[in-house]
Amino acid sequence: MSPLAPRPGILDIDPYVPGRSKLPGRDRVIKLSSNEGAFGPSPRAIAAYRAAAETMHRYPDGGAVALREALGRRFGLDPDRIVCGAGSDEHLINLARAYAGPGDEVLHSFHGFNLYPIIARSVGATPIAAPEIALTADVDALLAAASARTRIVYLANPNNPTGTYLPINEVRRLRAGLDPGVLLVLDGAYAEYVTRNDYAPGIELVDAGDNVVMTRTFSKIFAMGGMRLGWCYCPPAIADALNRIRSPFSVASATMAAAIAAIEDVDFIAASRDHNAVWLPWLSDRLRALGLEVPVSVANFVLVRFPADPAKNATAAMRFLNARGIIPRNTDSYHLPDCLRITIGREDEMRAVAAALAEFMGAPS
Repeated sequence: MSPLAPRPGILDIDPYVPGRSKLPGRDRVIKLSSNEGAFGPSPRAIAAYRAAAETMHRYPDGGAVALREALGRRFGLDPDRIVCGAGSDEHLINLARAYAGPGDEVLHSFHGFNLYPIIARSVGATPIAAPEIALTADVDALLAAASARTRIVYLANPNNPTGTYLPINEVRRLRAGLDPGVLLVLDGAYAEYVTRNDYAPGIELVDAGDNVVMTRTFSKIFAMGGMRLGWCYCPPAIADALNRIRSPFSVASATMAAAIAAIEDVDFIAASRDHNAVWLPWLSDRLRALGLEVPVSVANFVLVRFPADPAKNATAAMRFLNARGIIPRNTDSYHLPDCLRITIGREDEMRAVAAALAEFMGAPS
């Protein structure tokens, strides 16, 4: 008998590698590798989570009714068209399970979130990466790359790890140019941080037709990454398909309780957004003053390009920062080996990373 083996192509997938959280020999670090909320979760969310511990012996509501209703109130959406799950990743994966397979193509931008090609290969589809312009998704390139085999287009907007975005008019143009049989997935993990008046996460496009889905997460501005909670807003037929294949109890009761409290704590979320609006440009400006290239970001992180000089390149910078207890994100897997991604953290963390990189670059003190 031949040995048991996974389906062809599975072992060709490069596993997703998350940002590091620890450094050898250090009890305390400044973790800036995973774009987590600078302040941690809302105190009201923490209190709700603790209170929910009293009923942990009960199964959660498999339909997440109270959470979907809270999301509907907060964002003005029909709760019946909201699906909740274990992070927005679960929805990104289940959409591929439902709408793509062997012989199909899944399209994304070249520097898009690197889970997209993993998802495509996991269902037997072929990932296709469309060229970008200035580290930004290009609608014309995406439309040119679409073919009769294209089933899904994933668009992270804002994009991770570049922090760039497409204005809503460009997203409309992308949807209009795609065949109606192609699913456009708008990944809005960082939507709450964007303050540009030409940006929208895509709710209107979901409402306008049958082939657009918007995904969102509680891992970023809500700072609940450890709880693994995400949601998506869909046309009714797509919500129906997702509800047929999703895990029946993928969202824990305590997670839902914490999320409802977090949604309702609007002052805390506003303070988190305001903090990011100050320290995102602050860090960007200081790193540019050191001669480093920092694209304009609208999310809660910056991408930093380092010189080619081996003494000053991204690898050397990572070693230097790690030696000082600071952990940014390596971006080799995003075809950006000369860059590091740095989360916008607390004020003291931003001052520490700016000072460390000034020392690394040899700037006068």
